[in-house]
Amino acid sequence: MNSNMERPYVVGIDIGGTNTVFGIVDARGTIIASNSIKTGSYEKVDDYVDEVCRNLLPLIIANGGVDKIKGIGIGAPNGNYYSGTIEFAPNLPWKGIIPLAAMFEERLSIPTALTNDANAAAIGEMTYGAARGMKDFIMITLGTGVGSGIVINGQMVYGHDGFAGELGHTIIRRDNGRLCGCGRHGCLETYCSATGVARTAREFLTARTDASLLRATPAESITSKDVYDAAVKGDQLAKDIFEYTGTILGEAIADFVAFSSPEAIILFGGLAKSGDYIFNPIQKAIDKNILTIFKGKAKLLMSELKDSDAAVLGASALGWELKDLK
Repeated sequence: MNSNMERPYVVGIDIGGTNTVFGIVDARGTIIASNSIKTGSYEKVDDYVDEVCRNLLPLIIANGGVDKIKGIGIGAPNGNYYSGTIEFAPNLPWKGIIPLAAMFEERLSIPTALTNDANAAAIGEMTYGAARGMKDFIMITLGTGVGSGIVINGQMVYGHDGFAGELGHTIIRRDNGRLCGCGRHGCLETYCSATGVARTAREFLTARTDASLLRATPAESITSKDVYDAAVKGDQLAKDIFEYTGTILGEAIADFVAFSSPEAIILFGGLAKSGDYIFNPIQKAIDKNILTIFKGKAKLLMSELKDSDAAVLGASALGWELKDLK
């Protein structure tokens, strides 16, 4: 009898800077139970893991118990697939190197694997979403930061240390680039994340004098959602912010295509939901900057997975690969 019959479920845990979402997933990619806690409320990582387990265990018990779970997959910022550790994650409350996979295995006696959040989203897209059947694609996550998962020949690229695929930290503005959380200047993340869009909005509002709906919101509390809402109402300044952001992202994507010649670039995250406001300038910049041999070859797609589910599904997909603990 194969172990998937005996263990029909996996657990996916998505650790974000704000929320940690976890769910039990079946082989079809249906989340049959889920819950969440606030990530930032726990200064000690032990307290955090205890709290996740305290909330996760009742879900597991309600669905047949620990014996029904094949494995746990975790997606986390700076998660290292090889070592099961989170290392120096700038947006998480715990510093240094955290042996997170081992901490969950210890408490729940379920084999656990960990990868970074963007890789988890890519695996989710490949298992259950827009990248089904694709062997070569790049997933770009536009959230608080810019993450990426690169799949080549049907395999996730981890590199020799587990950290490959940091396209958000390619430097796209060498002169006077914005300061990034990583300590360097000009990273893609500082322009094309949700946070980057808010920074652009503040810069534009200061530099320009034209009327804009965005002037009604205090500059420091503007979000990328506010920019989208204003653009939908026809606000020119808001549209220009998307134009600026999309152009930078499209220029960067043209470079990424030259590296791995993907069948598709898949955009994921809140910002990708801005539709044509962001997609049109991205496509225009790709067309203008791409090497002739690659013209028209890489499709620009939006993720097919619901934001709320994608990371949990992607993380859970890691769980199917795991062997029983000895």
